[in-house]
Amino acid sequence: MSWHAQQQAGINTNSTKNSPSNDSTKFSNLKLYRQLVGALQYLILTRPDITYAVNKACQHMHQPTDLHFESLKRILRYIRGSIRYGFSLNPTTSFTLRAYTDADWEGDRSDRKSTTGYCTVIGSTLISWSAKKQTTVASSSTEAEYCVVASTATEII
Repeated sequence: MSWHAQQQAGINTNSTKNSPSNDSTKFSNLKLYRQLVGALQYLILTRPDITYAVNKACQHMHQPTDLHFESLKRILRYIRGSIRYGFSLNPTTSFTLRAYTDADWEGDRSDRKSTTGYCTVIGSTLISWSAKKQTTVASSSTEAEYCVVASTATEII
């Protein structure tokens, strides 16, 4: 994320604001919101720690409010404060393939869909990951977990 993009968004690293405002008015600069979210989508290739937050920002691309833009600026401030984080690729002699999964049953209160995620690791190197909202509503936490295990198995195969 370039310094210019952060200046355009009005990012202030000295901000003491702890939470986004409760403003639900439409955000006036739709093009800026989309440009910033688009740039963040590329950044998640090397920064999986922001994947969930960027996914949430993407869900409001068509009608962002000032509250959504405040949340987007919070992501940008986090990135600025953790600029040295990212992947480290270490040489290893272990080629053990492992996969980890998780599901948040009915995590989105607006549509009751679960958010699921997985990551696959060879040795100590992360090779793939995914976090997304399930397409259907799971009727139990077991079903939500089963869906993410099935999608992870499909990814590995």
